[in-house]
Amino acid sequence: QVQLVESGGGLVQAGGSLRLSCAASGRTFSTYAMAWFRQAPGKEREFVASISSSGRITSYADFVKGRFTISRDNAKNTVYLQMNSLKPEDTALYYCAADAEYGARTFANYVYWGQGTQVTVSS
Repeated sequence: QVQLVESGGGLVQAGGSLRLSCAASGRTFSTYAMAWFRQAPGKEREFVASISSSGRITSYADFVKGRFTISRDNAKNTVYLQMNSLKPEDTALYYCAADAEYGARTFANYVYWGQGTQVTVSS
């Protein structure tokens, strides 16, 4: 069982930066692949980025490549999403998720979810 708590969201102007954190409970965090998804009002939840359990492999949605960076600190049971050059279209509720296997980009594949943290980017 893994419990996830996101933080770091907020209101930022276009072009600004935010760093999201996702703190996980449990001693097995280092065995889970982690991912960030987001959901804007009226839209489906979409994949943003993922990272393997070791942190050596990462993957990004095309719309965030070069702007967002996913990382993890297994000693702190935390995964991060550094978001730079934010755009108004990045406005959404951002969720972190955990799964035993790395590679999935579909939210249905992920077993554990946090409650989300709101990111709002003003123009």
